[in-house]
Amino acid sequence: MDKKRLQWHPAFFAVLQIELEEEKQFIQFYAEYNLTCKPMQIDVLVIKKDSERRIEKNIGRMFRRYNVVEYKGMKDYVSVNDFYKVIGYACILLSNTKQVREILPSQITVTLAGSHYPQSLSNFLKRTYRVDMRLAYPGIYYINGLLFPVQILVIRELSKEDNIWLSRLRSGLELDEDIEVLAKEYKGNEGNPLYETAMDLIVRANWEKYQEVRKMCDALRELFADELEERESIGIEKGGMEKLITLVMRKMEKGQSAVRIAEDLVEPLDAVQELYDMIESHPDYDTARLYALLADRRKDQYLIRK
Repeated sequence: MDKKRLQWHPAFFAVLQIELEEEKQFIQFYAEYNLTCKPMQIDVLVIKKDSERRIEKNIGRMFRRYNVVEYKGMKDYVSVNDFYKVIGYACILLSNTKQVREILPSQITVTLAGSHYPQSLSNFLKRTYRVDMRLAYPGIYYINGLLFPVQILVIRELSKEDNIWLSRLRSGLELDEDIEVLAKEYKGNEGNPLYETAMDLIVRANWEKYQEVRKMCDALRELFADELEERESIGIEKGGMEKLITLVMRKMEKGQSAVRIAEDLVEPLDAVQELYDMIESHPDYDTARLYALLADRRKDQYLIRK
């Protein structure tokens, strides 16, 4: 399995939308949202279309009009600095408007999501502000008494029934209680880009476990047959490259240079530069056509070398 660094954030953005899928007609999602004219991005901004509409999903019950979400990957954690950074982002969102008090503090919430319970942050908040992290639902902690309502999502503590995807956005999944459940949920959603993004990352993070699918019962093998056949024949390179092309396109739209994009995505500069030049030369191409063009180029290069 390729040891290249896993890109957790695109998968988190996809899973967040999956988790709130039943509410999608009432809210909008923005990835890497620019808070100001000069780039200052938050991971996700969720805006309720109707501020009076109550979100029923457990992770969205606290949501108000504007909801700032920060995600920390599998090997990272929610720190005191992260807390202040996201509160600062929320303040910038509040202040960066055409009209004074166009957005009110009462219209904003903050969500911090990570794999582990942030004990140091909890101790700091209790000591400094005399506020507690109160368990509202499994894996969901509320913090009241600050400038904005804050919730902490501890991914590994979330309900596996209520948060089928988000609770499993991690490594260390179990075959029966996790992978089999995801396989059934994924069946029928193979063409949905949100589910593809989520499943691609989860498979990569749990590759050894997914290899055990070969030894599973016939029923589960049948559920995963298409996925296994595709990954065994062409591997995961196509999916990963299409995701990379999409990310590069988005960042180019924001005016970022190839060097900046390579740094942000932790990808080799020469690979990003190749995509950058190709996208510039074919501005009307979508991700699929760009990938096909790239595949043809590499095929030609291979034939020339032979």
